[in-house]
Amino acid sequence: MSILLLGGSPQLPSSSSRLLLHIGEQLALQGHSYAKLHVRDLPARALLLADYDDAAIARAVRAVADADAIVIATPIYKASYTGLLKAFLDLLPQDGLAGKLVLPLATGGGHAHTLALDYALRPVLHALGAKQVFTSIYANAQQLAWHEERGLSLDAPIAERVQAGIEELSTGLFVLQGQRPPAPADISVPVRSLQDQPYAPQYQAA
Repeated sequence: MSILLLGGSPQLPSSSSRLLLHIGEQLALQGHSYAKLHVRDLPARALLLADYDDAAIARAVRAVADADAIVIATPIYKASYTGLLKAFLDLLPQDGLAGKLVLPLATGGGHAHTLALDYALRPVLHALGAKQVFTSIYANAQQLAWHEERGLSLDAPIAERVQAGIEELSTGLFVLQGQRPPAPADISVPVRSLQDQPYAPQYQAA
């Protein structure tokens, strides 16, 4: 079953995109395949005008339709998810997330916007028909550290929440597939740097 990593940050690299990739890699270690889509890589005019005839827009919408699960990441700006992400979600049909599992992620500068995902993004995901929206994961700047050589590191509290989200989503995917989830295992590995695994200018299979 396939997972789409959907990034809503206007900047690459960013804290939210690094956390998104970290979770994708951990899910891959549990046997799931994923593709990546960063909304910022879509043609701006076609995105803002909802031009469904644009080939890149059509591929992006189809990538959402083809995925069994979506991991969606955004920085928090002005107490909400990015306008860039909203523009893309507005392109999806009314039931664009029907039958899909969704794990929402967000990053921000502090604790003030911890609930932004729940009061801003979660209602939109439900309105789009998501089968299940898992517990939101919010990380502030102090909980994420990036090292060019060692990659992304998480402090203990957020690492536990991230691991719980990974396990929930992975288990949900196995259940959808009618399989028994594998026994829990220690899947923690250092994340490669962006030089080792650069972000491509379009979504791609892992």
